[in-house]
This record gives sequence, structure tokens and C-alpha cells, in this order.
Amino acid sequence: MEQPQHVIRAAYAESTITVYQAYSPEIGLPAVREGHFAGGWKRDRMTWIKPSFLWMMYRCGWGTKAGQETVLSVEISRAGFEWALRHACLSSYVRGLHPDRATWQRQLKRAPTRVQWDPERDLRLRPLPCRSLQLGLSGEAVRRYADEWTVAIRDVTPLAHEVHALVSAGDLTSAARLLPQEHSYPLGDELLAHLRG
Repeated sequence: MEQPQHVIRAAYAESTITVYQAYSPEIGLPAVREGHFAGGWKRDRMTWIKPSFLWMMYRCGWGTKAGQETVLSVEISRAGFEWALRHACLSSYVRGLHPDRATWQRQLKRAPTRVQWDPERDLRLRPLPCRSLQLGLSGEAVRRYADEWTVAIRDVTPLAHEVHALVSAGDLTSAARLLPQEHSYPLGDELLAHLRG
């Protein structure tokens, strides 16, 4: 059976879902210590959250890229995550999904969240045929994320480094055992219908 191209794979529990972000230590470490985003974290800019651990590793270079040395696992409420999906607009125009480019641009301007689908990654960070969700939060969504949805923030930089070391040594089996257990997130089709590009 063919795998659907747009699937949200994530580690989730009954009421929460885990997403990932990477920041400089000046922003990431206080967030872990205090359990919420504070200090230099900017509410007035778009913040991107990613449910895929390996896509985050691709984006931050296993926590080695400048300004992305602290990899955070952020547990947020599923209710918040689903609110973000309901209020999202695709970050790019898709013929057939949007009536026309002007309508899409108006929707994008109004939407507090936007969705981008990027190739999922394997342990060597090579692209896979299926797509991984990135969710951009701005305005009201950033406030809700910081003040209402966030349940816990953990530093998973040591995990990123450990998995990377095993991959570099060619021990993919041991590396795979350490990965967070991600499964298809249970969503009604109506929540993703307007977001499949």
C-alpha cells in the first residue's frame, strides 16, 4: 500500500505532542531552566516548530550550526497544535488547492500559522519521498504557544550528539534505537485537507 505523502509523524501522548526547535544557548538554556520561553526569545517574529526529530537534526546540523547549538524538545498541548493546524495557510501557492494566487496571499497574510512540507530525512539526513511538517507561528499563535500550549521544555542536545556520533561511526542500528518513537499523528482529514500541497 502506498504511503500518503503528507503525514504528520510525531511523538505524542494522550494530551500532548512533542515538537522541536533549536536556538543559541543564550535563548535555549534559560527556556529549559525556567520551563518557558523568556529572555532573548522574540514574540514578534515567526517561530517554526517541527514534530520530526530527524528533520530538526537536518535543519540544525545535529546541534552544530551557529545559533542552533541548543536543541529543544517542546511538549505542547494537542489542542493547541490542532488549533494551529486549523488556522494555518500553506506557505506557498498551490494551483487547484487555492482559488487563485491573490486569494492565497490574502489568506497567508491573515493566518496566524503557516505550514510548509519538506522532505522527511533518514538517519544520514538524506531526503525521503514523504514530507515532514513545519509549522510557522506568528502573532496570536506565538502568544498561545508560549503562554498556553507549552507544557514542558527539555534540552535534547546530548541526545542529538549521541545519535550523530553513532551515525558517524556507521552504527545505524544503535542510532535508530535512540530516536524518539514517532508515529502517524491521529488527525481527521478535515484538519489537513486545506494544507496538502
